Amino acid sequence: MLYDLINCPHRVTMDLHADPNDRDETSAFVKLLWEKGALFEKEVIQGTHETFTDLSLFRGDEKLAQTTQAMLRGDALIYSGRIAHDNLLGEPDLMRRQGSGYIAGDIKSGAGLEDVAESDNPGKPKKHYAMQLALYTDILEKQGHSPERKAFIWDINGEEVTYDFTLPMGPRTPKTLWMLYQECRTEAAAILQDSKKTLPAYGGVCKMCHWYSACMSQMEKSDDLTLIPELGRVKRDELLSAIPTTHAMASIEPQEYAEGKSTIFKGIGQPSLDKFHRRAKLITAGDDAKPYLTSPIYLPEEPRELFFDIEVDPMRDLCYLHGFIERNAAGDNKTEKFVYFFAEEVSDEAEKHAFAQALQYINDSSPCAIYYYSKYERTIYRKLQKKYPDVCTEQDIETLFDPTQAVDLYFDIVLKATEWPTRDYSIKSLAKYLGFQWRDTNPSGAASIEWFDRWIQTQDPEIQQRILDYNEDDCVATRVLKDGLAQLR
Repeated sequence: MLYDLINCPHRVTMDLHADPNDRDETSAFVKLLWEKGALFEKEVIQGTHETFTDLSLFRGDEKLAQTTQAMLRGDALIYSGRIAHDNLLGEPDLMRRQGSGYIAGDIKSGAGLEDVAESDNPGKPKKHYAMQLALYTDILEKQGHSPERKAFIWDINGEEVTYDFTLPMGPRTPKTLWMLYQECRTEAAAILQDSKKTLPAYGGVCKMCHWYSACMSQMEKSDDLTLIPELGRVKRDELLSAIPTTHAMASIEPQEYAEGKSTIFKGIGQPSLDKFHRRAKLITAGDDAKPYLTSPIYLPEEPRELFFDIEVDPMRDLCYLHGFIERNAAGDNKTEKFVYFFAEEVSDEAEKHAFAQALQYINDSSPCAIYYYSKYERTIYRKLQKKYPDVCTEQDIETLFDPTQAVDLYFDIVLKATEWPTRDYSIKSLAKYLGFQWRDTNPSGAASIEWFDRWIQTQDPEIQQRILDYNEDDCVATRVLKDGLAQLR
C-alpha cells in the first residue's frame, strides 16, 4: 500500500474499495516486470556467498513463526521472512543481523538510487523503495529488533545501497525519509478506514495501472483539472476549492488571484496560472481549438534530416535499437527511408557494434539536421560513450547533440514555445492529433520492451519486425511533429 501510495494515493483507494470488475487487464509489460523481478531475486540469492536462512517455501502465519524463531536464534541473514506488529505487515526480502538486532533489505531489479546525473551527482533514494524499507524498519523497531533507522537495497548493478531514514531528503528539503514514511503510514491508515477520500489524477504512471480506464472515465466526467498538461495532483488539490474544473480554469481572470508576483495558491506562481488558463481555454474550445506558438522557434535548415529514436531494455541495461527516418530535399517525403541498427544478441559486443554503426551513419549523413523527442537519446548516448570510450569521445557526443543541428522537439520547442489542445504532450498524443496513426494496436515503449524479451527467448522474426515497425513509426511521428511545428503560427 505504501509503495503504491507514493505514486498514486487513489490507486490505494481503488484497490481497497472499488469494484474489482472495473479493473483493466494487467498489461503484458507489468507481468514481465513481476516475472523478471522474481527471477532476478532468485539469481541474486543463488549467487550470494553469505550464509542465509531460506524461508521462501513458507506462507502466512507459518512464515511469520519461522521468521520469529530465526531472529531469536540470531541467524545472520534471513531470506524471505515475514514480520508484523499491530496493523503493520511486511515481507522483506532480507533481514541481516546487526549488533543486537536486524536491519531490513530488499532485492530490486532496478537501480537503487534515482536521479543519478551524468556528472558526479551520486543520486538519491527512491521514495517508493524507501517506504517499503521504512515499514520493515518500523516493525523491527516496534518489536525491539532494530538497532538503527537504516535499511539497504541490493540492486540490479550488484551494489548494496544504504537507505538512512534520519537524513534530510535534500539540501533544500529538511524533511527526512522517516518523516515522509510516518505521513504516508497515517494516510494509508485513513484510506484503509475510508476516512480519507482521494481523487484520481492524470499523470505519467496512469497508463500502466489496472484502474486506468475507470479513473479516466471518472476524470472526464468531473472535468478534472489534471487533464490540463503539467497540472498534477498537488497543484489540483491546491486549486480545487477556488477553481474546481477545467472549464472553470478556462473562464477565470488569472490576475484576480495575483498576490504580488505570485498567486494566492501555494506553490503556483502567476506565470504557471497564466499557462494553465491558456491551456484550459484551448482544451475546452472544442473543434475550434488549434495549437499555436507562444514564441518563435528554431528549426535548422540542412539538405538532409534525420528523425531519431532508440529502444532500450532497462531490465538488461541494453540499448538494442537505433532507428532513423532519413529525409532529403527539404521536406520531400518521397525521399524518406528507414535506417536502423539492431543489436542481434544480449551482449556488450552487440550493443557496442550497433552504437558504433549508428554513430558512423550520423557522421556519414552530415551535414544534417537531427530531430528527437526528449533528452533520453542524448542521455543514453552519453552513457554509451562512457561504457565504450573507444567508439567515440565525450566531445563527439556533445558535438552530435549541438543544438544548432540537433533539436529536442519536446524540451526545446513543445514545452517552451507551444500550446496544444491535448491532455498531455507525449509524442503519441501530439502526432495522433496531427493525424498520424501507429500501425501497432498497442504502441508504447513499455510494450516494445516486452516484445524484445519475447524475441530474445524465441528469435521469432515476426516479433523483431513488430519492434522495427514500432520504432519506424516513432521516427515518422517525430517527422510529422516537426512538420506540424513548422506550420504553427
